[in-house]
Amino acid sequence: MAAQMAVNSGASLWGPLKELWDTVEGAVWRRQPESVHLLDLQLKKHKPNFLSLYKNPPKSAEQREKVRKASTEGIAIQGQQGSRLLPEQLLTEAFILSDLFDIGELAALELLLAGENQQPHFPGLSRGLVAVLLYWDGKLCVANSLRSLIQSRHGKTFTLELSGELVALTTRFTDELMSQGLTRRLLTLVSEINVTREFERLQKERGLGNEKHRKEVSDLIKECRQALADCLFAWTCQSPLGKDDTLALVAHLETVTVEADGSLDSVNLALVMALLYCLDVSFLEQGTEDREDLLQALPLLTEKQYVSAVHSRLVDGRPWKLPGLQAVCRLAWALALHALSQLPQGSALAEFTEADEALADQALLGGVFLFMTEGMLGCEGFTHDEFYTRRLHSLITDFLALMPMKVKQLRNRADEDARLVHMSLQMGSEPPSSLRKDLDHLMILIGEFYSKDPFGLELALEFWCHTESLQHTSLQGSYLGMAMQRPPHKQVVLSKFVRQMGDLLPPTLYIPYLRMLKGLANGPQCAHYCFSLLKTNGAPHGDNMQVTGSPVSWEHFFHSLMLYHENLRRDLPNADATHYRLPPIRGITQRELDGLTSFLQLLCTIITWSENARLALCEHPQWTPAVVMLGLLQCSVQPVLKGELLLCLAAFGKSPEIAASLWQSLEYTQILQTVRAPGQKQAAGIEVELNEIESSCEEYPLTRAFCQLISTLVESALPVNLGAGLRAPGFQPYLTFLRDAVFLPFPTRAYRRAAEKWEVADAVLEVFHKLLRDYEPQPSDFVQETVELQGEQVLAHKPPGHSLMFHLLNDSPTLTLCLSLLEEGVRQLDTYSLFPGKKQLESAVLHCLCLLDLALQKEVVFMDLLRESQASLIVSPLEQLLQGVSAQSRRADHIVNIARYLYHSSSNPEAAFQSAKILQRIARYPNIQNRLLGDFTHDQTVSDKLMAGFVECLDNEGAEEGLEKGDDSEPAKKEARIRHETQIHILNLLITSLELKTPNLALYLLGYEVKKPINSTNLQDAGVLGCPRSCLHAILSLLQRGSERRSGPVLTSQAPHLAELCYQVIYQLCVCSDTSGPTMRYLRTSQDFLFTHLQHLPFILPGDEISALSQMSWLMKTAAIELRVTSLNRQRSHTQRLLNLLLDDQPRTQHAADGETGMEESRSVSGFLHFDTVSKVRRKLLSVLDAINFSQDVPELLQLDFFERTQIEQVIANCEHVNEHGHTVCNVKLLHRVLVAEVNALQGMAAIGQRPLLMEEVNSILQQVVERNRVRRSLSAKRHALQSWRGLVETLLTACPADLIPADDRQIIIRDLLLDLHDKVLSEDSAGELMPIVAGAVFTLTAHLSQSVLSEQQQGAGLEGGSSSGFASIANSALHLILRKLLDFILCTGGGFQRLRAHLYGALLYYLQIAQKPEEPDTLQQAGKSMWERLTAPEDGFSKLQRENLAIIESYGTALMEVVCRDACDGHEIGRMLALAVLDRILSIDRQSQWLLYVCNSGYLRVLVESLRQDDTALQTLLSPQPPLLKPLYIYESKMALLTRVAKTGQGAVELLRCGLVGQLVECQVFDMVPDSDSHRVFGQRDPSGFIPSPLDRYRQILLPALRLFQVILTSTTTHHQQGATQVLQWLIVHADTIQGLLRCQELSMGALQELSLLTGIISKTALPGALEGQDVNSAALPEFQGHISRFQRQCLSLLGRLAGSERERLLKQAEIAAPGDPAERREEMEVAMQQVCANIMEYCQTLLLQSSAQAQFSICLFSPSVNEPASRDGHTDLALPSALYSRVPSLGLVLFLLKNSAADFFRFHQSHRQALGKLQSLEQLPPEELKELCAALVSGTGGVEKISSVQRSLLAKRRLVQLINNRAKLLALCSYVIETCLFVMWRHLEYYLLYCTPTDPKDSLMPGASAYRSRLTDDSFGRALGLSRVSQQDLEQLQSDMGAGFGEALQRKLLEVEGLYSQVRSRYTFIQALVRRIRGLLRQPKS
Repeated sequence: MAAQMAVNSGASLWGPLKELWDTVEGAVWRRQPESVHLLDLQLKKHKPNFLSLYKNPPKSAEQREKVRKASTEGIAIQGQQGSRLLPEQLLTEAFILSDLFDIGELAALELLLAGENQQPHFPGLSRGLVAVLLYWDGKLCVANSLRSLIQSRHGKTFTLELSGELVALTTRFTDELMSQGLTRRLLTLVSEINVTREFERLQKERGLGNEKHRKEVSDLIKECRQALADCLFAWTCQSPLGKDDTLALVAHLETVTVEADGSLDSVNLALVMALLYCLDVSFLEQGTEDREDLLQALPLLTEKQYVSAVHSRLVDGRPWKLPGLQAVCRLAWALALHALSQLPQGSALAEFTEADEALADQALLGGVFLFMTEGMLGCEGFTHDEFYTRRLHSLITDFLALMPMKVKQLRNRADEDARLVHMSLQMGSEPPSSLRKDLDHLMILIGEFYSKDPFGLELALEFWCHTESLQHTSLQGSYLGMAMQRPPHKQVVLSKFVRQMGDLLPPTLYIPYLRMLKGLANGPQCAHYCFSLLKTNGAPHGDNMQVTGSPVSWEHFFHSLMLYHENLRRDLPNADATHYRLPPIRGITQRELDGLTSFLQLLCTIITWSENARLALCEHPQWTPAVVMLGLLQCSVQPVLKGELLLCLAAFGKSPEIAASLWQSLEYTQILQTVRAPGQKQAAGIEVELNEIESSCEEYPLTRAFCQLISTLVESALPVNLGAGLRAPGFQPYLTFLRDAVFLPFPTRAYRRAAEKWEVADAVLEVFHKLLRDYEPQPSDFVQETVELQGEQVLAHKPPGHSLMFHLLNDSPTLTLCLSLLEEGVRQLDTYSLFPGKKQLESAVLHCLCLLDLALQKEVVFMDLLRESQASLIVSPLEQLLQGVSAQSRRADHIVNIARYLYHSSSNPEAAFQSAKILQRIARYPNIQNRLLGDFTHDQTVSDKLMAGFVECLDNEGAEEGLEKGDDSEPAKKEARIRHETQIHILNLLITSLELKTPNLALYLLGYEVKKPINSTNLQDAGVLGCPRSCLHAILSLLQRGSERRSGPVLTSQAPHLAELCYQVIYQLCVCSDTSGPTMRYLRTSQDFLFTHLQHLPFILPGDEISALSQMSWLMKTAAIELRVTSLNRQRSHTQRLLNLLLDDQPRTQHAADGETGMEESRSVSGFLHFDTVSKVRRKLLSVLDAINFSQDVPELLQLDFFERTQIEQVIANCEHVNEHGHTVCNVKLLHRVLVAEVNALQGMAAIGQRPLLMEEVNSILQQVVERNRVRRSLSAKRHALQSWRGLVETLLTACPADLIPADDRQIIIRDLLLDLHDKVLSEDSAGELMPIVAGAVFTLTAHLSQSVLSEQQQGAGLEGGSSSGFASIANSALHLILRKLLDFILCTGGGFQRLRAHLYGALLYYLQIAQKPEEPDTLQQAGKSMWERLTAPEDGFSKLQRENLAIIESYGTALMEVVCRDACDGHEIGRMLALAVLDRILSIDRQSQWLLYVCNSGYLRVLVESLRQDDTALQTLLSPQPPLLKPLYIYESKMALLTRVAKTGQGAVELLRCGLVGQLVECQVFDMVPDSDSHRVFGQRDPSGFIPSPLDRYRQILLPALRLFQVILTSTTTHHQQGATQVLQWLIVHADTIQGLLRCQELSMGALQELSLLTGIISKTALPGALEGQDVNSAALPEFQGHISRFQRQCLSLLGRLAGSERERLLKQAEIAAPGDPAERREEMEVAMQQVCANIMEYCQTLLLQSSAQAQFSICLFSPSVNEPASRDGHTDLALPSALYSRVPSLGLVLFLLKNSAADFFRFHQSHRQALGKLQSLEQLPPEELKELCAALVSGTGGVEKISSVQRSLLAKRRLVQLINNRAKLLALCSYVIETCLFVMWRHLEYYLLYCTPTDPKDSLMPGASAYRSRLTDDSFGRALGLSRVSQQDLEQLQSDMGAGFGEALQRKLLEVEGLYSQVRSRYTFIQALVRRIRGLLRQPKS
């Protein structure tokens, strides 16, 4: 039992019934696929609901008990675990509800719970009130479902064209219901349910809320009754009722009463119509194919008892409550009997069919026609159903056709009555009271019935017979389109009726007959026939003006009008006479007035419908209707008649050609006095009538008609020169009258009919609306012009639109009244009650809103023109005026009032639409947003209402997209379109607001905190924690509709533009930093929004590609943000889920729980099964790419015959503007205006003749422009979509944790993406506009591919030899394919697109990087391998791939070379740099030197070399203290890198020398512009970001590449070495000052050391004594050159002194302090640089020694023979020493010191190298602290290391170790080299000093060698330069002993150990050993 007692939180009395209605609606009305099956299930489930219609579940004690205990024991709720405790209050309410509706307690509780759930949808209502609504809504759903099921049956009246299966299902089901007594149940319910009674019950229990709730409840109850009655009506339309049911229906109708106004209510009308359809046999005449089946089913024919029962019931004399209704039923029965008697089967029923005449008589006695007119047509529900109209039409026409004798009797009786009336009039007595007016009533009925034709059926055509159709068929084709066929009998009879009734018409019938004709003339064809009838009725007139024709003819009517005019004109009083307002002596009597009015109305109807009639009548020479009517208007006749005359004129004015002349006549007759006669005291014309006659009568027919006339005329034509000659021409007086006399006083006038107040307002506002709508501000409007008038100048009038704009842009009475009208309107609407004039008030309000909207729309242009014209008008922007204070409420609530119309969107969609439009225009202004926000949130109740209004508009179910504006034929479609556009405006309002600064209106509407910080918002589902339903909820529910189904969100296909804006709003919320957090949290947790929507990508909409692409763009952009955010927040499961969705190529199990389980299952299938069982699917990302069509059809060029194409293109360009979406489009309306003005300006006959052709050409131009706009929009959408796709892909690869996509998958995904992208972009017809985005994507993807492959290799995969499949997860073949496509892409871009190629070059560089061998540790073992071993080693994967890459590149031949070289030499800077880099890269792998040859031979190399000279000036500007653009520097660096690469081959170096490279660099002056090292500190020009280097650093960036290039050239040139060296020396000498300055550099920073290491290297190879020999150096310059060279030598040696000795330690310490972030690496670099400088200088010394002489005795001496060490032992530098050192020759002790230090360093470095190698080999075992330490050197920032994953950490540590090992290896090489050179230099010097040197002591002066030595010292510039002039014997002895001490055993052992450790594997084995031995020998020899 407990299971049954669980509570359904969806409320069994509402939720399931709502679902039932959705299913029925989907099947019957929306025709959804698969709906029949669903419907079948629902009908089986709900059959009991239909069988016991509206029976509520009964109360029971058990339920009551259970509910009572729910607060203590809890109660089970379906779909929720456990039981839930409910509050006591809720249970009390449940019992109240249970008693109120007499329903079971559980059902009442369910309703309340459902009410609580639905409460957010009903702001301001408690759950109880919502429950009341849900109760009745559930009832309505059942009734509606039943009605739809019955309507879908197959039957005799209509068909919905549904599938046979569905019809069979519904017919079977409803037949079963009918057999169970449905009719009785329906009739019972209709009589039981009563709004008043229900309201009393609800009132008693406080079940009614505010006005809106009351209105909604009463509407629901009324709709329930109506739907139930409609069920019966729909049934009888399709199938007849049985006998008992028919009698029950009759019995019900007997008791029916009428409403207060004498009409039936719509429910009873439906039941009456149901009975009329029961008694209907007219359908048998139609002769459809199923006529026989219908005959069989008709009980009238098949059941005699049926006929007899119904007959006796209707003939039976018992009076009904409504005799008129009884009469209608009797007439219908009589006609049915008559029709039966005509059928063969009817003979059996003769006894009944005889009685038809008698019954008809009874009906007539009952006043049948009067009741039909008042009781049935008077009901407002009558016009809502087409089949009511058709049935009544058949009833009337059948009576006229089937009972002609009855009609004749009626006519005879009417004639008789007319005679009686005539006699009594003549005798002066009262006419007899017993007169029957059946014929009058019949005519009036026909007139009334046909004058309303809401469905455009034009049924009245049956009364008109084509009399002409027998002669010719020109008129409207003939009947049924068959030329010579006679019209049907019925039509002939009806047409005869119309004609005969008009013959000899008695005066009493004159007005009814005219009214009948007015009804029958309603419709375009009917009007034409009626016009012809009235034309033929008039007899040809003779000379005598006696009219002999029918009184119902044009002739008679216009003749009478003329006579009236003649007579009354004589009575025209003098304008100044006082008796003007007294009634005239010969006036128009009341009867004449009625007759005239009727005829004018008939005339009005005919000319409204038929343009031919308008023209024919207006141009008739005798009648001149317009003149006569205007004449009558000047006479003294009643205002009512004047009103009718004006309405007729308005109908005439519909034709523009008549309108123009009407204006002139109107002005001429001065109906509105626009010219005052000089002596005239008071005004005349309509103004007087309004103020004195109409105001006192309190009725305003004339004013309203005048407004309508002006409204029509304004629309047709507005003449500029109206009234010219008599006054300042123009419309102004009319506007002034309408504004000052009609509009402004309207609220204060008295009105007899309350509704008329709003009718006046509506009529005048309509004119204003039209005037402003057609006004375009022009510069001429702002110039004050004058016109000459009777000799004096008067000011000219402005266009009326200008005047209106001026009034609306000022705080004028007009604006104030408009705004107060809006306030009044919304106040009245808030009462939700009917009041007289409601419709007109709504219309007036709509015009006011339109005026404001138009003013806002035009004000920008208006004010701009006003500003330019410098006129003295003052205006304020309307949006500011709207913030003014309202006079009524004393608050600034105008905008709030406008917004409140959104709350009434259900009843007033158009006002809501205009309101949304105005708000959207106002919201653009940031300064107003804040005010608006304050106004909207100031009062909580108003705020809630406004929010509810916005939400209601967005939530609207009835909105429909895709309906063209012109397609407003059906009101429902128009309404759907308007609702849709309202949604669009609201979304645009949100989008514009979100772009403004926070807080703004959009955030409030979307439910964010505006009073607190926005990011503190916690978004909830509506109703949770009292959170109201906001626009965000509405947008999400719009988007979520249908997203759970396979077909995807319904909105994307049904309303693509709306969906696009919804997605855009969500994206904007996610992208804005303030709202991003709350929004994304909410979307992720409450909605699972992105996953749900992304799984439906791509959206394919065949009709609307642009919207589909935009929708996808916004969605992908949002997804990219989500991926980034979840990755940052480490929400791995979310990221993983989205990644799988986008990237998986395994089919997903459809909609598994959250999509999770399906993934895992398909993943776990073992590998080999994949190929057999799981078919691959396209990755989501790729299918989205497929949906973007790269081809774009471009409209072909214009083919013009008349216009000049270039001019037209110019005009089109002038009309272009950027629209709100940022697309450049052409304004088609503006272009149309320009072209039409151009055509109109043409003069002459030829131009007039060719006008149609010209207009056709204009049309073709406009179509072309529309097409161009579409193409632009389409391209823009594609660009946007592709950009978003690229963004998503880049985010996927960059921002998401790398380990979420395994490396192998990652590479394959990138491969797929790359290949697909290339295929699309390389196809023939792909649009060039999309290429840049694709190129960008290709660049990113290739970068990631390269990264992925490299990281995979670093992790140790695939290094072992190139296995056949390739050396990474991605096969070589795939890599080759990518390379080919990339090169194709580069080539297909042709000459243009250089910026685009920059991306592709970047991609190519990344690609080529894949085959680049990573840095390997130098283990010092390689040297051990023999040459043979190296040559025969197998090719590794890198070289293989590199070789294959090169082969592919070379296969493209010179085409590719040409493109790359051209880009390298010229064009955009970035493109050039990348092209240079590509060249560099290819040259480095091109073993065959193909590219090098091309570059040299094609002259590109020379161009590059010569461009260096041009770079010089740009580089010089870089050295100014101000940080300039660094582009030239980067280009220069790229060039130098390439030239260095070229110089690395001997061939290239020679080529460079030949191109004069060094010569170019010699001429560059930038090298001489060394910036002052402190300058940047002095000026404080330090770039705070650290990006722009200081001037000194910039200088180094220029100098170092040049030095490196020289070094490479010197190294590479073997054969032409001398030439190269000389050229470089020349450079050194030209820039000698600079270079010497650098060598003397005081502060040895890292940069300075790098400079020195390169400079010393170059000097050591060039600045040699023999360098100038054999060169053609000018002999005069030779000494100078030699001086420079010797200066270089001196400086190098002094530099050695600093670096080897004194400053070394200090420098290293300084390096550690200077770079706190990265001391280890900086120190390593410093060490290398210093060792390098020492090595270079030692090498220089060695070269100098060797060059001077091969033997020591003739060698020069570079070091003095003393061994004082440069620094004291304890490391404290002797400060006096350096200066002393520089001043004299460095001592040999320096070399010894260097030797010792180098030996010590060697062991230190060797040790550290061994340790690092050990760590590298056991990397896995290293403790984490050590790993962190290693990483810290490569990662900047303190917290950087913490965030890195462990895999990354070990990779970084490995990289750092390799770096360390290689640094140490380099240092070891340098140390060992320094040791060797030091030993050599020492040995040469010692040998010289100890063996060959002669001391200069006097005692030894006779030693044989002395003179020679001395002379050498004097001659030899070197010796002299070095200052070794005096060496004493003591010095030499000291030298020997000091050296002996310094070069001790320990040092020697060390040196030999160095050789053992290091030099052994090198080729110079035993070199150290030999030198050590020799030195030892020299030192041991006895002192001489």
